[in-house]
Amino acid sequence: MFKYNCLNPIAKVGLDNFDSNYAQTDNFDEADGVLVRSASMHELELSDNLLCVARAGAGVNNIPLDKCAEKGIVVFNTPGANANGVKELVLAGMLLASRDIVGGIEWVKENKADENIGKTAEKAKKAFAGTEIEGKKLGVIGLGAIGVKVANAANELGMEVYGYDPYLSINAAWHLSRRINHVNSLDEIFENCDFITIHVPALDSTKGMINKEAIDKMKDGVIILNFARDVLCDEKAVVEAIKAGKVRKYVSDFANPTTAGVDGCIVIPHLGASTEESEDNCAKMAVKEMKDYLENGNITNSVNYPACDMGICTNAGRVAIFHKNIANMITKFTALFGDAGVNISDMTNKSKGDYAYTMLDVEEPITDDVVAKLAAIDGVFRVRKVK
Repeated sequence: MFKYNCLNPIAKVGLDNFDSNYAQTDNFDEADGVLVRSASMHELELSDNLLCVARAGAGVNNIPLDKCAEKGIVVFNTPGANANGVKELVLAGMLLASRDIVGGIEWVKENKADENIGKTAEKAKKAFAGTEIEGKKLGVIGLGAIGVKVANAANELGMEVYGYDPYLSINAAWHLSRRINHVNSLDEIFENCDFITIHVPALDSTKGMINKEAIDKMKDGVIILNFARDVLCDEKAVVEAIKAGKVRKYVSDFANPTTAGVDGCIVIPHLGASTEESEDNCAKMAVKEMKDYLENGNITNSVNYPACDMGICTNAGRVAIFHKNIANMITKFTALFGDAGVNISDMTNKSKGDYAYTMLDVEEPITDDVVAKLAAIDGVFRVRKVK
């Protein structure tokens, strides 16, 4: 029996995929797996019972990844599950920035007592008219699950789309329209595009990537959209550029004191992935990842350990070893099994940065003594008897 804890409300359609081998607990310390959305885990004490954390969403800045890795706790996320919801809001953001729809709606509210509002509106509407997006150049920075959908949809709306991603995955490349112009430098985006939208994770290398220097390279009247993370933009520099007339509009999905209520900023209260469909998709994917790991030791979409899949174990035993990515670890593991007289029938080893993951299927049940000896090897973080 596995126990799971929810740090945030998780869509029932996802939790319904847990079967009778799982029980929900309100006690974080006794959980084998934890499901989380936005709750911060940085200050939580991670118990020795905890085997995995599944984030029902893409961003994982609320989870202590290295701390989890060093305790042999796998952290999953759900890339692509909320991509369509974010894509649709990005398209809405472009339309809101191109034509002053919000301003027009507010004008109507303010003049609702005017008996001749229809005629008055005809005279006033020019102030809210704006421009169309068809034929404009859109730069998409980051061609992951969301960026690809935005690029393809904008292309279908008649925009000329430029995409930048030096780490474009094979899967993303398959889904990207051939009509997207793939560029090799950010400067090509900055210098040529009327709209620029950001879809990259918040890393040390990406924080503040839209700064004064970048803005100075952009076209006058550029529209910047940020539905990824607010820290990707130097928002003080963006506000100054709006005041100077360099930037036409800044659309952000992250409310904060720097941009809230500022003329030229359209700030949305983090609605990108908040549709019912997105939350359902994230919950279902998170539960699926957690179950496959707890039951079989397989890892899919982990952000701190490598992907690893050996299917369902049909042998007598399976053990998973979390360890440092250093030389001679496999030799030590296999030698220990040899000394114990246990035959290894299948094995895989994968690494991700400083961390590695090894799974071994064996032809005899794994004893607690073998587990203890594996755990005592220098460089091993955790040993888990899966079967």
